Amino acid sequence: METKHLLLSVASNVATVTIHRPDKGNSLSPEVLVEIEGLFTELSGREDVHVIVLTGGERYFSAGFDLNEIRKLEKVSNESYTALFHRAYRAILFCHQPVICAVGGPAIAGGFDLTLMCDIRYASERAKFGQREIALSLTPIMDPLWRIIGLGRAKEVALTGRIYDAHEAERMGYVSKVFAEGQLLSSVNAIATQMAAYDRTCLKETKQLGNMILDQDLDGAMRLQEWLFRSYIGSEDNHRRIDALQAELAARRKK
Repeated sequence: METKHLLLSVASNVATVTIHRPDKGNSLSPEVLVEIEGLFTELSGREDVHVIVLTGGERYFSAGFDLNEIRKLEKVSNESYTALFHRAYRAILFCHQPVICAVGGPAIAGGFDLTLMCDIRYASERAKFGQREIALSLTPIMDPLWRIIGLGRAKEVALTGRIYDAHEAERMGYVSKVFAEGQLLSSVNAIATQMAAYDRTCLKETKQLGNMILDQDLDGAMRLQEWLFRSYIGSEDNHRRIDALQAELAARRKK
């Protein structure tokens, strides 16, 4: 699809989606949300895409809601706008491929919510995170936040409206790793490219497993994981990758 506010590049089975509205701090206008929903829905069905990186570049991520647009709303006529936000969120959250978020700058309110929908989050040292909805008399998204950082910490993030720097976000387990300023995109691309070399269907079903086990009791989760593991072990691709790994290990031992 053609997009005005999103840039797309695909290389080595990695699709990089860049929010590009720098004059507005990559804020989320209705047009941006429509493009996010449409593009992620399209990418979800592409066989040549194994991993997706969502970013705003090295300087920005997203300052959040376009406040000028929200200010136009009335309580009796807000349904279509709020539904649009959640369609965009769901397009990322339930996208078939793993989605890695590369946060180069502030990710606030709606921008924070976008990072929340991704499977893995990496940040540069200049990144900042915060759910500022409470300060605007809006209710923030608690789920899946509590699944990532725990309920107590999620309540703190939601109820205080605090802004957290990248290292605080890493310590609470929200961000997996912080990279030096200017090194975020190259570092994340290397990680994504390595992931994209794995089997696309195995990546997809591992992501789905991560979502499904949250609603299982321990016995059900173990049975589900056994069934899924059994559907892959002994496959032709499993054998091929074992042979390649053993050959690599043998070559290392000879050095």
